[in-house]
Amino acid sequence: MPNGGKRSWLRRRVEGAVRGGLTRAYQTVRVDPDRFLIQLRIAYGLPIAGFRGVYSVPVEQLDGVATSVIRAGMKLAAAEGAGLGLGGILTIMPDLGILSAITMRTIQKLSLIYGFEMNTDDEIAELWIAAASAAGVDISRELLEKEVVNRFVPKVIQRIAARASAEVVEKWAGRLIPLTSSAIGCALNYYFVRAWGQRARAHFRRKHLEARQSFAEEQAKLPGSAAQLLS
Repeated sequence: MPNGGKRSWLRRRVEGAVRGGLTRAYQTVRVDPDRFLIQLRIAYGLPIAGFRGVYSVPVEQLDGVATSVIRAGMKLAAAEGAGLGLGGILTIMPDLGILSAITMRTIQKLSLIYGFEMNTDDEIAELWIAAASAAGVDISRELLEKEVVNRFVPKVIQRIAARASAEVVEKWAGRLIPLTSSAIGCALNYYFVRAWGQRARAHFRRKHLEARQSFAEEQAKLPGSAAQLLS
C-alpha cells in the first residue's frame, strides 16, 4: 500500500476510534454531577451547596481546582497510554477510544467547576462547543441555533474526530515502533489531555466570568438573607 494510502487508512481508523470514544463518553460514562459536587466540597474544599455557589467562590480558587482536575486527567491518560502503548499499532485504536473518553470527562468536570451543570439543551450544547474549541474546531452559533441538541452533538463529535485524526496521524508515528511505543504513548496522551484541558478551561472560564456578572446583579436585587442562601 503506498504511503499516502496507509496514511489515509490510519486516519480513517483513528477518526472512528475518537468518534466512538467521544460518543461513549456522552452516552454512558458521563460525570455524575451529584458525586462530583461532593468531591468538590470534600476533596477541594469548595464551600458550596450547589453549582450556582461557584459564583460566590473566588475565581482564582476555581482556577486552582480546574488545574488539579486537568492534571488528574493527564496522569490517568499517561498511565493508560503507557499500558496500551506496549502493543504498538495493535492497540492504538483502543487507546484513542479510551483517551477520548478521559478527555471528555475532564472537560465535563471543567464545565461543572465553572458552574455549567449540563441540565439544559443550551448547557449541553455549550459543553460540546467547549470540546470543539479544545480540539481547535470552530462551531458557529448559526449552526447551533438551527440544530436541536440530539442532532447537533453527533455533528460536533464528527468534526472533532476529523480534526483530532489529522493531529494524531501527524504526531503519533512513533507509536508504530514497538520498543518506544509505551513511552511515546504515555507522553502523547499526557500532553494531549493537557492541551485540550487548558483550551476547554479557557473557554469555560470566559463564559463563567460573563455569567458571574449576571449572577452578581441578581444577588444585588435580593434581600441579604436570600442572597446568602444561594451562596
